[in-house]
Amino acid sequence: MKNTEIERKFLVNKEQWFALTKTPGIRYIQGYLSIDSDKVVRVRVAGDKGFLTIKGKSDTFSHPEFEYEIPAEEAGDMIRLFTTSRIEKVRTRIPFGEHVWEVDEFQGENSGLLMAEIELEDPEELFEKPLWLCEEVTGDQRYYNAYLSVHPYRTWQ
Repeated sequence: MKNTEIERKFLVNKEQWFALTKTPGIRYIQGYLSIDSDKVVRVRVAGDKGFLTIKGKSDTFSHPEFEYEIPAEEAGDMIRLFTTSRIEKVRTRIPFGEHVWEVDEFQGENSGLLMAEIELEDPEELFEKPLWLCEEVTGDQRYYNAYLSVHPYRTWQ
C-alpha cells in the first residue's frame, strides 16, 4: 500500500548522543483525538507547521499512515480544545549512511526518554546503526507516542 510507514525504533545512549550531537532540533507538540487498537488520530505542531495524521493498526514494523499538512494555528487550537493526552519533544534529524534518523528528546511528563527511529522502504532493509543507539524497542507499545501520551515515561519508574 502506498501510504504505509515502515519504521524501527531504538533507545539512545544519552551520554554519547549529547557528546556527539550539536544539531538543533525542532519542538513538537502533539495531541491525540483518538487512541484505540485499530487507529490513532493525531494532531501535531512541528515548529511552524501543523499536521493531522491517521495511523492504522500496526504490525511489528509497519502500519498504514495518512498525514496532511494543516495550518499550524488550527493544529494548535485543536490540541488545546480537543485533546487531553499530549506529547512534547524536540526532534533532531540526523543523516547517517543512506538514511535519516529522527531522534526525539521527550519533555514534560516523558522527560528522560531519548528515542531514535528510522523509516525504511522494506522491513528487511539493511541500514547502518550509529554508535549512540541502544536497545531496539520496535513493536514495544510502551514506546509508541500515543501510549506515552496516556502512560508517561516518568510513571514507569
